Amino acid sequence: MNLAVIYEALATLPSGLALTFTLTAASLIAGFSLSVPLAILRVSRRKWLSFPVLAYTYAFRGTPLLVQLFLVYYGAGQISFVRHGVLWPLMREPFWCALLAFTLNSTAHATEVFRGGIQAVPRGQIEAAKALGLTRLQTFRLITFPLMMRITLPAYTNEVIGMLKASSLASTITLLEITGLARKLVSATFAPYEVFLVAGALYVGLTFVVATLSGALERHWNVANYASGTQVRGRDADITVPKRLQDGRLRMTNSQSINQ
Repeated sequence: MNLAVIYEALATLPSGLALTFTLTAASLIAGFSLSVPLAILRVSRRKWLSFPVLAYTYAFRGTPLLVQLFLVYYGAGQISFVRHGVLWPLMREPFWCALLAFTLNSTAHATEVFRGGIQAVPRGQIEAAKALGLTRLQTFRLITFPLMMRITLPAYTNEVIGMLKASSLASTITLLEITGLARKLVSATFAPYEVFLVAGALYVGLTFVVATLSGALERHWNVANYASGTQVRGRDADITVPKRLQDGRLRMTNSQSINQ
């Protein structure tokens, strides 16, 4: 093992962290923003609403992310209205192509994760919200969405970690994130073992940070739920009934409430 190469990799590869973080965070934020409304459409009983979402998620979950990335990066320029459109200055840049491909892929996976979370929300809590006179929007914002996030947090954490690792594919379209810098360094040193060992350690470190933050958030929500309510027994043993529903009123904040 060449220690000099390892020291050089330790000095070079961290400069790709910013691009790796930017690609991962931006695609996850955009994917999250799109996947929540798509998940609502996905659970709709109206086929004309749920089927297009199902087709989209099926297509993007059923094809490799690398293929999707190549289609966007190499294929967009072959479409006339894209090449002559207002978006071409963006679509000809590898960063935006990678961000678009990652966002579409993350949205498809997150939509199915959140779809499962919405369907796992106990029906009794939805009925209780209706009994209290809440609108559909209030029910989703105050009941369904918080419970969905708690239910799907472990699965969505896996999606975050998966997208973090998938960001390495951006190196195939010339972006110099961690893996791109590693490949460039390997071509100069001819020492792939040492360089990719350091690159792998950086990804492990990032994954550890994501898993730790997710675990802390999960523990925080568990403590908050147990402090504000009681746990439902039986089929819904993992779900805590908000104390605001047990009281027969909905507390918006400490100073604001909606009396039912």
